[in-house]
Amino acid sequence: MRTYVETFDDDAGGWFGWISNSQGPRALEIRDSFAISRSPWWIDYNHAPPGAGYMHLLYMLFTAGATGEHQREVAGPNRYIAGGFGTDFTNTRITLRLKGELLTRGAKLHLLCQGVHDGICTGWLLTGQPFEVTSDWSEQTVTCVPDEQQWTCLGSRHDRSDYYGRTPLLTVLGDANADILLVLCPLDVAPMGPITGDLHTLRPERDYPVWRSRLPEGYVMLDEVRIEFPD
Repeated sequence: MRTYVETFDDDAGGWFGWISNSQGPRALEIRDSFAISRSPWWIDYNHAPPGAGYMHLLYMLFTAGATGEHQREVAGPNRYIAGGFGTDFTNTRITLRLKGELLTRGAKLHLLCQGVHDGICTGWLLTGQPFEVTSDWSEQTVTCVPDEQQWTCLGSRHDRSDYYGRTPLLTVLGDANADILLVLCPLDVAPMGPITGDLHTLRPERDYPVWRSRLPEGYVMLDEVRIEFPD
């Protein structure tokens, strides 16, 4: 097996968080060789129903292409792309060493793989193999099996189907040419007060305030990411 390893000893190695659609990437806190992600997290509404729902984006890594200057400033050099590890994640084993304190409020930490094919960006969540955030360090491994029963396709909110959609899992795993992420979902997005219009047509925290007390809170410390590619 060929193996990618990121230990965050000097910088984020290309990993980053996300502020919002309008503001883009945000730097992770790097301390003592850990990459730390803290709440409050942005509510990603790009996949609101009829899509798979809302998410918090804790950690992201581009898997292909040239990274922009701003992204390099935020995330540092992308050692994954520089190492030529490619975009075929079929049957890869992804191991995290992590810990944290997290009020999950029903959400779980999942791997998300995304690829763009024929102009459509498709994300598949590995909902059959969630990670558990505990107060002590643990190593946990998931395998990107090409079995749609283990995954959930994100789909698109009502007005983003020109870009987001559904491409077969085999296609996306075979060429996850956009990014991989660690996300928290599902989220209990509840308006703080009455709203006018359909909840999922509107955008939380942009078109209406939400009850943050119903969303995950806390922090996650990521010590190591290891991706083992089959021969």
